[in-house]
Amino acid sequence: MAEPEHVSVTVQVGEKRGCPEEEVKDTPSKKPKVEKDHKNGDPPVKVDEEEEGPDGEAVDGEEEGETFADMMKHGLTELDVGILRYVSDHEGFSGILKERYSDFVVHEINRQGKIVHLDDLSVPAEAEEAPEPEPKPEDCDVLTEEQKKKLGELQLFKNKEDEVSIEVMEDTKEKRTLLHKAIKTQFPGIETKTEEKEGRKFIVAYHAAGKKALAAPRKHSWPKNRGSFCHFVLYKENKDTMDAINVLSKFLRLRPNMFSYMGTKDKRAVTVQEIAVLKITAERLSHLNKCLMNLKLGNFCYKNHPLKLGELQGNHFTIVIRNISGTDEQVEQAMTSIKATGFINYYGMQRFGTTAVPTQQVGKAILRNDWNEVVDLILKPRPGAEKEFLVRCREEWAKSQDPEAALKKLPNKRCVEGQLLRGLSMYGKKNIVTAFGMLPRNNRLMYVHSYQSVVWNTMVSRRIDAFGLKAVEGDLVLKGTTAHVLSAEEAETTSIHDTVMPLPGFDVIYPTHHVGKGYRELLTADGLDIDNMRHKVKDYSLAGAYRRIIIRPTDVSWEVIQYDDPRISLVHSDFEKLENKPAPVYNKEGKHRALRMEFSLPPSTYATMAIREVLKVDTSIKKQTQLNTTWFN
Repeated sequence: MAEPEHVSVTVQVGEKRGCPEEEVKDTPSKKPKVEKDHKNGDPPVKVDEEEEGPDGEAVDGEEEGETFADMMKHGLTELDVGILRYVSDHEGFSGILKERYSDFVVHEINRQGKIVHLDDLSVPAEAEEAPEPEPKPEDCDVLTEEQKKKLGELQLFKNKEDEVSIEVMEDTKEKRTLLHKAIKTQFPGIETKTEEKEGRKFIVAYHAAGKKALAAPRKHSWPKNRGSFCHFVLYKENKDTMDAINVLSKFLRLRPNMFSYMGTKDKRAVTVQEIAVLKITAERLSHLNKCLMNLKLGNFCYKNHPLKLGELQGNHFTIVIRNISGTDEQVEQAMTSIKATGFINYYGMQRFGTTAVPTQQVGKAILRNDWNEVVDLILKPRPGAEKEFLVRCREEWAKSQDPEAALKKLPNKRCVEGQLLRGLSMYGKKNIVTAFGMLPRNNRLMYVHSYQSVVWNTMVSRRIDAFGLKAVEGDLVLKGTTAHVLSAEEAETTSIHDTVMPLPGFDVIYPTHHVGKGYRELLTADGLDIDNMRHKVKDYSLAGAYRRIIIRPTDVSWEVIQYDDPRISLVHSDFEKLENKPAPVYNKEGKHRALRMEFSLPPSTYATMAIREVLKVDTSIKKQTQLNTTWFN
């Protein structure tokens, strides 16, 4: 690949929150587009080939380059979300970030502070289990012929309903136990659970195993001395965490909520993290390694607890920025500053979506209890490029306000729009709060958290403008989990690295200097009462939280490396090590120079914001696309 006159910066769009993908196997990675020379001296952008928007399906850059550029005209810049300042005054330089997804490697740091690696694919040895006793003949008579027929169809994947409900007429524990036992014994591969609907008890049967269960029925007992949760390390390439879990769920015939994890990881990256799943054996998980692409599972063990979001200690990043324009001296200055001082702990661009309707606008409408506005923002026609079926869906909604008619325009009903329309269809347009509740809780909370984040970014920029990088009277620090207001004397001996700023909520205090008072003005301008952040719907009551202003990465190291072939990986991945593939060899001389950096960050901090501080670039897709749209034509 010829080196262009002005090298580019690629910025990832961020999290996918739309329709889960249908295909189980990934397509091969697409070849990156090559940017054309730019004329105005600003660094142009090379946009990733497949990116996600906040709603609907992925925006596929392969179909029409112009569509993506067109969409980005209506996207956000850093200015729109309060990302305004830098810590250091070194001169920035350009480079290509994520030219290959293997240039961005993330290893989770677990609760014990250990960097998680995939380095063992073996299944833990276990003692043989005793087979279950044969059922008594009378136990098999609790099912009717009609029920047996439906269960047989479910077992053979002929039942399209995905589950069979059997009402328990004589509701006793003994009767329910007999039904559970009879179904599992007579129909291997079927799992059961008890559900209550409208005051009546049902045994719900569902297929929780692959087709292999028909040929070799698995034992239904789970040894008492084995932990209920199988913990494993998930290695993934170019796939986000929820997509990976959806794939595993499909293969194992499980609901995705059977899996737990400590944090979600980037899509366009190589990532390694811990996952836990309830009562699935390491052997079954290990079998998936034969048929999964871009995913590997290993380091299996059994424990008595699931994983919880936020339990991780952080993430360790290995990042390659290719074709750098900076001199060795510039690189040294930038990286020394990051190591010594750090960067402003802004919420990154991926927090706010990439379409014409920013997530924080929806969040603000939720907090104002303006539910018609919430529906309007999510469903109304919007400028910019979208999949044709989403455009048709929005047009239908604008024309008829009929949720069922709009829903028919969507081939996949699981995207945000589909879930909301299904809720409106079920509960009516006068019960929007309940209809909106059809969205997964994490999706709904993402909107209000996005609003909190833009407020935090804005106020921190004002704080840096007003007082720079020193603690001042009226700033906040944490003592344990309690915020404390600094006196003038205390401020003299307090580091900026210990100061925090609040995300707005009912359970936080605010800095007492003039910047702190700006929170009230900002929220009032948005139609919100800072003294009443409790919401009629408990989920949307914001307690608030505290976040450090400046983050200083740990375990920082870097080197400038030379290379000739842009197609080769410059990071040795866990999977390559398992396959005994040789580590990359760096040349003493080469056509291209790259900056390879490593550092660790605590949870909820954004590596893109650290890279922004190094390169001094606006990380928004909109801004980068504006710098060079010629390559789309």
